Amino acid sequence: MNYMEGDKITLQGVQAQDISRTFISKVFMWMAGALALTAITSFLIAANFETMLPYFINMETGKVSLLYWIAIFAPFVLVLTMSMAVNKLSLNVLSLLYILYSVLMGVSLSFIFLIYDIRTIGVTFAVTAGTFIVMSVIGHTTKTDLTKFGSFLRMALFGIIIAMLVNIFMKSGTMDYIISIIGVLIFTGLTAYDVQKLKNYSTQIGEFNNTAGKMALMGALTLYLDFINLFLFLLRVFGRRN
Repeated sequence: MNYMEGDKITLQGVQAQDISRTFISKVFMWMAGALALTAITSFLIAANFETMLPYFINMETGKVSLLYWIAIFAPFVLVLTMSMAVNKLSLNVLSLLYILYSVLMGVSLSFIFLIYDIRTIGVTFAVTAGTFIVMSVIGHTTKTDLTKFGSFLRMALFGIIIAMLVNIFMKSGTMDYIISIIGVLIFTGLTAYDVQKLKNYSTQIGEFNNTAGKMALMGALTLYLDFINLFLFLLRVFGRRN
């Protein structure tokens, strides 16, 4: 009987590890898929700017169109919708919104090709990917509890958002550079924190059901946002040298 109990406990432990690995793999698969969609959409629009740009900006007057504002603000609306209605939406609907969000972000990010040299964008993306991988490994393997660290970073994030809004009116290049560096540090740290949080959640899942599937997708969205924001802040730093 003791041997049977021991085998049962061991089997449960193995199953829990399998569920945890499945959850984490789903998170990173969703995230990688979203990044691929965003990158492809952004590159295709940038490669056809002569055709696409007039739909967003009137080249004669310089005024932006309604489509431009939709491309800029629709992603924020979708993120709020997904976050606030995650319990009410089905996994299929949530998945469609996530895919749509990734495409719209690609439309929004296509405009960076008008501002930065493509080599700068490529190098920055590579640096972002390397930094993200390293911090993900740290977050997944460290035994240090990053909860307090993450709470501080989120408060700092609200601080730089306010600073960015203020700098819209001040138009200070120095302040913009400082904000960009702080932004890089914040999202570098948040990557490790969010990965650890997702790992901890994965160990508490009894089975990979519909709810766990939705949480994996929302976890992917969190990491996707960490990656995109880290990329944009690094681009602001590197872009000053261009």
